[in-house]
Amino acid sequence: MEPQDILLVFTNAPDEAVARSLARALVDNRLAACVNILSPCRSIYRWQGKREEATEVPLLIKTTAAAYPALEEAIRAGHPYELPEILALPIQAGLPGYLAWVGAETATPE
Repeated sequence: MEPQDILLVFTNAPDEAVARSLARALVDNRLAACVNILSPCRSIYRWQGKREEATEVPLLIKTTAAAYPALEEAIRAGHPYELPEILALPIQAGLPGYLAWVGAETATPE
């Protein structure tokens, strides 16, 4: 598995329960090899013309470019936000064994 085949995807959930639900579904369905649920943070953003503030729970999702379309669809389907943040960043370099593990864990079983 080449580094460019791996993505780090960011999203935020409104609370721990939604974060755990999304993370479990993504891993159980082999759309992510691993999801880190981070500590809650405070987000300040503009939405529909107004400044908003909310506590959110960030998720760091390790996946492959091949699995990304289904992963995005699963996040959108399981996310309560009208417009969830979903950002995918390509990996430039990484431990080869780890990259291979991400690929293996997100591969469709034969």
